[in-house]
Amino acid sequence: MTLTTNARTDVGKKRDHNEDDFLCDEGLGLYIVCDGMGGHAAGEVASKLAVETIAGVVRAKSSALQAAPEHAKRDELARVMRHAVEMANSAVHGLGKSKKQHYGAGTTCSALLIQADGAALAHVGDSRVYLSRAGTLSQLSNDHTFVAEAVRRGMLSEAEAADHSAGHMLTRAVGPQPEVHVDTLVFDVLPGDTLLLCSDGLHNYCEDPDELRGLLDGPIDGLTDRLVDMANERGGEDNITAVALRAQSPSGKAELLRTSNAHKSFDALRHIALMADLSIAEVMLVAEALTTEVHAAGTVIVEEGATSAAMYVIVSGSLEVRRAGKPLAFLDSGSHFGEMALLTNSPRSATVRAASPSLLLVLRREKLYELVQKHPLVGVKFLWRLAQVQSMRLDDATMPMEDGRIRTVRLESFPSPFSRRKPEGGGG
Repeated sequence: MTLTTNARTDVGKKRDHNEDDFLCDEGLGLYIVCDGMGGHAAGEVASKLAVETIAGVVRAKSSALQAAPEHAKRDELARVMRHAVEMANSAVHGLGKSKKQHYGAGTTCSALLIQADGAALAHVGDSRVYLSRAGTLSQLSNDHTFVAEAVRRGMLSEAEAADHSAGHMLTRAVGPQPEVHVDTLVFDVLPGDTLLLCSDGLHNYCEDPDELRGLLDGPIDGLTDRLVDMANERGGEDNITAVALRAQSPSGKAELLRTSNAHKSFDALRHIALMADLSIAEVMLVAEALTTEVHAAGTVIVEEGATSAAMYVIVSGSLEVRRAGKPLAFLDSGSHFGEMALLTNSPRSATVRAASPSLLLVLRREKLYELVQKHPLVGVKFLWRLAQVQSMRLDDATMPMEDGRIRTVRLESFPSPFSRRKPEGGGG
């Protein structure tokens, strides 16, 4: 995998100094955007110190990263990036305590470490990281502002948030507090991907995702010039920084197969009901908890009467479901099964066998527990949909009528609590 990079920072049209800082270190595979705060004496010092500290930590850990076994490499990438931003927080906080002119120093931080085909994102604040892939734009970072948090929890709509007085009030930054919670995300980098790291001086002027996707899908040469010029033309009230990356790879058979399987796996996850409330970044968090299994035709995946602790998502291929030796159904790509095993130890109610060569994603109970513990909101969203799926499967529940006959009842589920649409009907 090779990366073409393009970067620019600009003071904007209203400020007299630039508190943003950035790094593009292709040797380390490290890319950072920091937006300092605290005024002329503090903000630009904080952002520069954060960038230097993160780079120093990653450089010191580069040998250990290279030596990490393949099965642990992605976890190690995330661990190193989290540690690097935590060290940056300690450095900036210490600066604010030791020098009066730097009191209140802080900075946002969005950083990517890319090695081989994987990337680890570490993020604090309201700078952003975007991914444009196959015609779809995704914001991989969460804004750490009061309003953005309220939107994520379903307390405000996007329209309400746009007019809120506390729109840019940060809930997290690098430096103001002795400790900081760092968001991390590990994901595949695929040929054709375009990644953008930027400060709010840019993304505040480009809130239309279709417009930004169109820009990111254009030529990489001069891309950040075009983005910065656009922000200045629309007001340029803040410093503006953008770092853009375009992934390219030789089109060998192995790479084409990896890319195809990665696209299929991600699409399968995005479109199952259990993921309906998750953002793209949250789906990526779930994806990191999954393992992949390839099964030849005729292979038994789960057996009736046996117990196991895994849910399966079909990426490609078809599976046959049998109970007591009799065929019940065929499942094809995009289907999932076995989710109740995540919650109970009940024996499997049917045998599932590969009817053709099949690629499956597997979520095991212990991985779900880890996901819920690390990311409670993602866990709540997932479990809410899991409960709804089970309820919908009971929509055909039998209910006796007055004449003793049985009728089938179709129940309508309430909207998710993460939707602003209110459930209809009363409750007591």
